[in-house]
Amino acid sequence: QNPKTSAIVKQLVAEGNAGELQKYFGSRMEFGTAGLRAAMGAGISHMNDLTIIQTTQGFCRYLEKNFSDLKERGVVIGFDARAHLSSGGSSKRFARLAANTFISQGVPVYLFSDITPTPFVPYTVTHLKLCAGIMVTASHNPKQDNGYKVYWENGAQIISPHDKGISQAIEENQEPWPQAWDDKLIDSSLLLHDPYAMVNKEYFKDIQKQCFHRNINKETNLKFVHTSVHGVGHKFVQLAFKAFDLSPPFAVPEQKDPDPEFPTVKYPNPEEGKGVLTLSFALAEKDGAKIILANDPDADRLAVAEKQESGEWKVFSGNELGALLGWWIFTCWKNHNRDTCAIKDVYMLSSTVSSKILRAIALKEGFHFEETLTGFKWMGNRAKQLMDQGKAVLFAFEEAIGYMCCPAVLDKDGVSAAVITAEMASFLATRNLSLSQQLKAVYDEYGFHITKASYFICHDPKVIQQLFDNLRNFDGKNTYPKSCGRFKVSGIRDLTTGYDSSQPDQKAILPTSKSSQMITFTFANGGVATMRTSGTEPKIKYYSELCAPPGNSDIEQLKKELDELVNALEKHFFQPEKNNLQRKTE
Repeated sequence: QNPKTSAIVKQLVAEGNAGELQKYFGSRMEFGTAGLRAAMGAGISHMNDLTIIQTTQGFCRYLEKNFSDLKERGVVIGFDARAHLSSGGSSKRFARLAANTFISQGVPVYLFSDITPTPFVPYTVTHLKLCAGIMVTASHNPKQDNGYKVYWENGAQIISPHDKGISQAIEENQEPWPQAWDDKLIDSSLLLHDPYAMVNKEYFKDIQKQCFHRNINKETNLKFVHTSVHGVGHKFVQLAFKAFDLSPPFAVPEQKDPDPEFPTVKYPNPEEGKGVLTLSFALAEKDGAKIILANDPDADRLAVAEKQESGEWKVFSGNELGALLGWWIFTCWKNHNRDTCAIKDVYMLSSTVSSKILRAIALKEGFHFEETLTGFKWMGNRAKQLMDQGKAVLFAFEEAIGYMCCPAVLDKDGVSAAVITAEMASFLATRNLSLSQQLKAVYDEYGFHITKASYFICHDPKVIQQLFDNLRNFDGKNTYPKSCGRFKVSGIRDLTTGYDSSQPDQKAILPTSKSSQMITFTFANGGVATMRTSGTEPKIKYYSELCAPPGNSDIEQLKKELDELVNALEKHFFQPEKNNLQRKTE
């Protein structure tokens, strides 16, 4: 019933454009553990009013089946600032349609009245003990995209088998229910609640439990620049700084207000490197700021850059910032917990493709480290299990600039990560140390961990399948590569098939998934490289790391060795020319 998407379809029918119609209606968007992520537009392969209604009807029925008290507890729904003029879709409209679906079935809905960072949704699920949460966002994807991200009652993103159960329920509830399109009905409903004011008060109260140096914060001369890259983060990072008694960061004026067109960047993704930070560098130079904090558009990720003594800017990788935050959060914990027995209940987590630096810190300091599968859904769910057993999960991170620094949010949170990074930098400044110098000190103490990650773009699923099949049948059927150029392979773990050469029964310990590709190679020189497909983008990603024991300080030699390993990986395992893969460009 949306006049814009309806007109698009009628136009294509009038033109007899079977090819485009096939694209729009050939296959339904797949609902996975990350929910939905697709372009906004007409047809069942896109995000639009109808597909949102259908998805929410399925999700509602699935929740009714799982929670007898759904009508007492309810759900929370948040949204970012995305909008798509040509199809009439927007995050706010989708959120209202989803709210209307639940309210029509007598389910209370806590719908944020304004844009909000993604982490506020899992926070609200936990804080109000709700059954589930929905966040309408496509995070840092291109401007035409949108998404539908789902949280379970434990405050973490859903994991299997919920995705399959929801997907099946969507298939069974495709006919829109009466009044499904009339979202104005919710405005007069007693089942509609607005958690905005409450969450803005309680969240900033909760993150202050991670504030350990208020006096230093009040007096620091360190200046920060913040960019929200045309997303939702500006207001919330300003409030976080206030909560920690830090002077507000300078906001990049061209990027501080939400704009669904993302006019100043090619990709609204701070992970893409210096190109996204051009305006931040200029403002920092003008105002004499040493540190830049950049959130992605839904403020669940954080990139950090620091001006070096040479005048150059260093953008920290996700692994480097993970090392710094892990060191900092453990140091703060240790200084406030003199009981040496308590350390046996302390945990940190990271994903299997992230740096193993936390493992090295844990080994030396005596706390526990666990790795999970890729993605915060795994870390959030594992953190909740551990917390339910009375353990303290201090920190979790993934190399894709995602950090969970505060147990009140069981997902990555770029708002709390930004202000905790600012407090860490302010503290280090009192010792005349920069973030870069402290990072070197961490590596000196716990061993250098050099990492390098990138990706190739490939739009053809057949080519991707063929590439991974070749690796599994490298020297004849069912044989993996024994070497990669001059680098000898000493171990293989394939989480698509469940094979792990290092286990006595050759079965992987981490859960396996046939629907995504992921192979990890361990090399005789101490290097590790993982190749995997992305769940939300047409990319084949790789992650590599070389770990040296403490005392090996020849960092240039280590970097050279890793560069050669990565070159060999690209040449022999990816074969970009043969497979027509497009390299990541700056």
